[in-house]
Amino acid sequence: MTFRLLPEWAPQDAVMLTWPHKKTDWVDILAEVEPVYVTLCQHISQMQLVVIVAHDETLKAHVSQLLSNAGVELSKIIFVVAPCNDTWARDHGPLTCANEQGELCIKDFTFNGWGNKFAANFDNAINKALVKHTAHCTNQYQSFDFVLEGGGVEINEHGVLLTTSECLLNPNRNPNYDKQSIESLLEKELGAQSFLWVDHGYLAGDDTDSHIDTLVRFAPHNTLVYVKCDDQNDEHFTALAAMEKQLRSYKTTDGDAYKLVALPWPKSVFNDEGERLPATYANYLIINNTVLVPLYNDSHDAFALSQIQSAYPEHTIIGIDCLPIIHQFGSLHCITMQLPRGFLK
Repeated sequence: MTFRLLPEWAPQDAVMLTWPHKKTDWVDILAEVEPVYVTLCQHISQMQLVVIVAHDETLKAHVSQLLSNAGVELSKIIFVVAPCNDTWARDHGPLTCANEQGELCIKDFTFNGWGNKFAANFDNAINKALVKHTAHCTNQYQSFDFVLEGGGVEINEHGVLLTTSECLLNPNRNPNYDKQSIESLLEKELGAQSFLWVDHGYLAGDDTDSHIDTLVRFAPHNTLVYVKCDDQNDEHFTALAAMEKQLRSYKTTDGDAYKLVALPWPKSVFNDEGERLPATYANYLIINNTVLVPLYNDSHDAFALSQIQSAYPEHTIIGIDCLPIIHQFGSLHCITMQLPRGFLK
């Protein structure tokens, strides 16, 4: 019985967040970052539940007070108390698959801190706590030694899996696997029926080795939403132009070209140390009937919203100021993980 990874626009029970705290790298900017998390909870809780992983009971109480003060209905919040190294739920969270009968299988892949760049021992244990405390008893659960992050894969309604060779073929993930063996594993465990490998494109300041969710995203009806750099003087121009050329060469399962929707290129953003931060409009989150889009106080914000609206015409599009988030080298999609309909008790 084949289980297939669900597209992000499939109906959802909840979105999972792992809350930043004083023992993470967020410590110096918590005052700027927590309001972004609160805003996310305000919007998500209008559509579905929010599952919040809290490092300890003290943080749970603190977050409860923040949300209550912001008018968020705490009945829409489910807390899971579990220690965490960091807060990138997209990459330590579960990947959920469904079969034709609508049964779910929760896949818990290994998270190794993007190739052992950062400690991940607590983060890698979060899914077991999540499943124990929140998952419906009828759902299957499987854990794997294979390293895979949610930000590294996209899938559409036709079972086409989209990823980057820079990430999935990187020896810091699964050094004993080649491209063919990775495809075989993802066919079996995620139900992928075909693959699109993106061989070009990156973001300066990105620790993930070019996660696909920073560069190219699927939308329904054979649509690819991607970042496009028009500035020939920008360091990304050549790689992203090569990526766009490759996207134009892709064919759908019916043999047609994909519809391409280009996202604008925000102006360069740097931190106090002069490091370029990975601002990308592609790092949006799809929830029930809505798409939440990261904004960067940039002149291109409005056009990014309109382009994403064209890719998801049946969804409401809402912008979220994510400038504070990119100071830890990720954005909106990176800090969230959707939990599909039927996941929760």
